[in-house]
Parts: sequence; C-alpha cells; structure tokens
Amino acid sequence: MITMALPTALSSDFLLAAGAYAGIAGAYLLVVPLALIFYVRQRWYMAGSIERTLLYGLVFVFFPGMLLFSPFLNFRPQPRDLKA
Repeated sequence: MITMALPTALSSDFLLAAGAYAGIAGAYLLVVPLALIFYVRQRWYMAGSIERTLLYGLVFVFFPGMLLFSPFLNFRPQPRDLKA
C-alpha cells in the first residue's frame, strides 16, 4: 500500500498562484465594475457614439461585477419639489 504524505505548509508556488487568481478575480468583480459604474454615470449625457459603444461593450464584459453592486447603488433622479 502506497501512502502519500500531506504537506504541512503550502508551497510558495501555490500561494503565488492563489494570490494571482484572487487579484484578478477582485479586479474583475470589484474594482473595474465600480469604476465603470461611476464613469458611465458621469459621462451618460455627454458621451459620443463611439464612446457609448465602448462603454456598452465594457458593461457587457464586466456584467457579473456590476450585478454585485447594482442592489446598493441608486442613480435615479431625485424627486422634484413641485409647489403650485
């Protein structure tokens, strides 16, 4: 019977790979979508057709991360105070 010993400490290669995956996942799901949401909000009424097309493409690519933030961000216009 062959038994394999479990390593007691994680290798540096594993930690480097895990850190790289965590960094890429964090950028994909948190950093870029949040920056994109605020950039789209700022440029919504001023963007030209090419810029708007590129923004829509980026929204499509980073959609999973944007779904994470969408329940917490509200960019709808505030109600107006109408006095007669």
